[in-house]
Amino acid sequence: MSRVTLSRYLIEQTRSHNTPADLRFLIEVVARACKEISHAVSKGALGGVLGSTETENVQGEVQKKLDVLSNEILLEANEWGGTLAAMASEEMDEPYQIPGRYPKGAYLLTFDPLDGSSNIDVNVSVGTIFSVMRCPGECFSQNDSLGEEAFLQPGTQQVAAGYAVYGPQTMLVLTLGEGVIGFTLDREMGSFVLTHDNIRVPESTAEFAINMSNQRHWEAPVQRYVDELLAGKEGPLGKNYNMRWIASMVADVHRILTRGGVFMYPRDKRDPSKPGKLRLMYEANPMAMIIEQAGGVATDGTQRILDIQPTALHQRVPVFLGSKEEVDRVTGYHNA
Repeated sequence: MSRVTLSRYLIEQTRSHNTPADLRFLIEVVARACKEISHAVSKGALGGVLGSTETENVQGEVQKKLDVLSNEILLEANEWGGTLAAMASEEMDEPYQIPGRYPKGAYLLTFDPLDGSSNIDVNVSVGTIFSVMRCPGECFSQNDSLGEEAFLQPGTQQVAAGYAVYGPQTMLVLTLGEGVIGFTLDREMGSFVLTHDNIRVPESTAEFAINMSNQRHWEAPVQRYVDELLAGKEGPLGKNYNMRWIASMVADVHRILTRGGVFMYPRDKRDPSKPGKLRLMYEANPMAMIIEQAGGVATDGTQRILDIQPTALHQRVPVFLGSKEEVDRVTGYHNA
């Protein structure tokens, strides 16, 4: 029995589900870039890419060497193919303009080139998150430079989203708006091979993921909910829960897609100017699309993440996502 590669899968989607050929090509290019990033990550200290640079990104975070390298890999891979009008990255202040020597296309690509990069030096799973939207109107004129306003679309406008997780295996998880599928990188073949079809998040769970060290800063609804989780079988929820926290969103969400759970990164009271930690355009929106397509739920505590109208390219939001039963519960506590 022949194995289904990513390329073959996308060709079939073009034939049977009318996936546009240029979108198919864009996804393949992103996947090739992820393979290159996976190779760089796997070399670790042997490749001289561990440790930090002397620079900070737009959020004021010290950049890891692999953050910068991964960002460059994604830009260089995608700038020449003629599918994109522009790109935006968590690591860059402004949108990246397609060089004038290359044709432009109808899509916008946003990405977090290396999510969880604080884990790089300790050999824990990290990943790449990406989102694809259509460029509104005629914004992909060959002579126009695009400002951030072209990217400020709610997550419902995404046409594709995915992530690569660089762990014991490298996997690419993808949605084109009709369910979620997973591919595993076969390093001998050099191809992503379909290994997880129709991924679904269980509606109920007994696992949660949150950074407990921030508990004293949480708002009351989150305090209440986590207290109930910790109360276990003797508490109001009537069952024991396990806590898992990797501090890499890709790794935590991948676990939830695999066996259920709820991931929480709530707002806290330390800095009122920052309503959340995670970035709407690069992390929350693509992960929310994936989770919803897998039957889960994703909110900011009060509303569906995909309905949020972005106001800034690097906007932050609280995130609650995963198994429907638990996300609905904690969202209900916020809205009570």
